[in-house]
Amino acid sequence: MTLSSPAHEATPAERLRGRLLVLAAAVLWSTSGFFAKAPAFETWPLEQRGLFLAFWRALFASVLLVPMIRRPRWRAGLVPLTICFVAMNYTYLTAMTRTTAANAIWLQNTAPAWVFLLGVIWFRERIQPGDWSLLICGLLGVGFILAWEVGGEQVSGVIFGLLSGLCFAGVVLGMRHLRGEDAAWLTALNLLASAVMLGPLALAAGPWPTGEQFVYLAAFGMLQLGLPYLLFARSVRSIAGHEAAGIALLEPILVPMWVFLAWHGEPTYQPPRWWTYVGGLLILTGLLLRYTRSFRTLRRFDLGRRVPAAPDIVGSLQPNRVSDDCSADAPAR
Repeated sequence: MTLSSPAHEATPAERLRGRLLVLAAAVLWSTSGFFAKAPAFETWPLEQRGLFLAFWRALFASVLLVPMIRRPRWRAGLVPLTICFVAMNYTYLTAMTRTTAANAIWLQNTAPAWVFLLGVIWFRERIQPGDWSLLICGLLGVGFILAWEVGGEQVSGVIFGLLSGLCFAGVVLGMRHLRGEDAAWLTALNLLASAVMLGPLALAAGPWPTGEQFVYLAAFGMLQLGLPYLLFARSVRSIAGHEAAGIALLEPILVPMWVFLAWHGEPTYQPPRWWTYVGGLLILTGLLLRYTRSFRTLRRFDLGRRVPAAPDIVGSLQPNRVSDDCSADAPAR
């Protein structure tokens, strides 16, 4: 999947601004663990907490994204796309509540490997040399985490984390298929579909949020999901997808840090285990090898004349991204 080329020549100042916007978006995305692990939600049943969070986050994020819609149009491909997005939203936040934040985010970052496999098998995508390092390191990292977690109590969290990565891959491939559509329309529809499909279950099974919980939920949806969309949408006008994806790798590194800084004193805090660090390092190595190769290719172009677009679907896989200029090339989670 690629991010569309900027519509005008990017100046050095514009490229710097684009990089800072991606950096800010990555920092905001990385607060997912801070909100999902907040003690304010401890009164919600663990088995249903992911469902409640997924519904309310999608609802509040859609408040920001619906005004961005420019060209809504119905396409048959919207059905599998929205199903994958709803499933991704639910499985990721369920994983976040049942295992460590580090496990959840690293397991979702196995999506590039799933996209590689599904893209090659179903869409006959051309294989890039760097794809093999991404696939091998990703599988080794996931296998290492799973091997150590399977004997503990958090195996369900690992399973949900893996499913979130698979669903995320479905979102990426769905957006590739619909890349000619208005990205704001696709993303807002995904969020609204999440709220509509999960709402009846969440509202029927769960307690109504308290005042404090409403504050957390509004910030979770708008600041962790909605606002980063807006920042990233503007950044990709002046920098290429390869560079944006590389900067956004900051997200999975920061997720466990924010959780530690905010909630390490809470009795429910779960510190990352040593095998999470090892498995995460393997996954990060695969991502860096893949994107470093792409970035070196990018540097061969004259960046002072025009910032080129990424040439393949695997190079822009960080979640929760969207461009608002009639391009649907970045996935959303």
